[in-house]
Amino acid sequence: MLKWISYPKSEGVTSRQAHCDLPENSYEREMSKEGFFGPSTQLHHRHPPTSWSKITGPLQPRAFDTTKLLNQQDHPWLAESLLHNHSCHIRLWKSQQSMQQLARNADGDDLLFIHQGQVELYCDFGHLSLTEGDYVLIPRGTMWRVEHDSELIVLMMEATGESYGLPEKGMVGHHAVFDQAMLDTPKIDEAFTKQQSDEEHSVFVKRENLITEITYPFNPLDAIGWHGDLSVSRINWRDIRPLMSHRYHLPPSAHTTFLSKHFVVCTFCPRPMESDPGALKVPFFHNNDDYEEVIFYHQGEFFSRDNIHPGMITLHPCGLTHGPHPKALQTGLSAKREATDEVAIMIDTRDALVTSQSLEQVEWKDYVNSWRGETA
Repeated sequence: MLKWISYPKSEGVTSRQAHCDLPENSYEREMSKEGFFGPSTQLHHRHPPTSWSKITGPLQPRAFDTTKLLNQQDHPWLAESLLHNHSCHIRLWKSQQSMQQLARNADGDDLLFIHQGQVELYCDFGHLSLTEGDYVLIPRGTMWRVEHDSELIVLMMEATGESYGLPEKGMVGHHAVFDQAMLDTPKIDEAFTKQQSDEEHSVFVKRENLITEITYPFNPLDAIGWHGDLSVSRINWRDIRPLMSHRYHLPPSAHTTFLSKHFVVCTFCPRPMESDPGALKVPFFHNNDDYEEVIFYHQGEFFSRDNIHPGMITLHPCGLTHGPHPKALQTGLSAKREATDEVAIMIDTRDALVTSQSLEQVEWKDYVNSWRGETA
């Protein structure tokens, strides 16, 4: 087991405590290991660490406007993987009509986030009604389909070759950030039994991103009951009660909602701003050099970003400092806002992500320059 070198020291002009009461006219930048859980150092700079004049080369902060993606797919396995590595596939599934074939993922667990729409989910475990803002965790191997009457937009996060679980809550106890009693599971109800029939049904099984069709002379969602501790589960972001501190800006890891072996999923929900005069009011600049950071913006005004609207995705790769946009930084320093109203999904992956050609076609190329504070 790795034993970290530990030598807490202080050099030059510093604050006594991280993220609080910074030296006058300075900007704090954190370097850390293992996200925000390993050794770290807070450096104090004369200039914002993201105030570059230009970046030349492939390593850049990137932003994509998925509202410009026009492809509609009637089945989730037809939705393109927009970002991926060996342990994670991130898709945005847009659909105008109900699924005609069932789905089964043999590659890993799926976590769905309903960005837009209302659906009725039918799966091995029964029937579950879903709406905007719902997370739905679908264990690997589950057969499922959805019915809907209006446009559906779903952020799909696959734990490739792995499973999803919940983070350890440590000293705040296992009822934070949400009580597991809030997790809803499907019901063997009238709607579920009514859809059972002896008509022919097909299941599209995805394995190694290749599709196999299995045809049954009946609807295979024909369970009459189940018992155990493995099931589809649902929770809405409105059920999440984020950790807060009025005197200290908590790191993003405090908002971890689900995790897999090689990445975490965090939920940023509306919350009061820090009220202590010496506490940072916006995310601190940091080098998260062990993780790539992806954020999907669901709704609200994104207090750490400028010129970002719902449906956009940002990608901040390892090797670059990131933090609040210039305008957001000034707003935070002036303490103009009393609360945030943003809802966003953050996916931090241990390994580099590959972007699809479709995603690159809707890229905001000038995003890298927006950090200079000069680009509208």
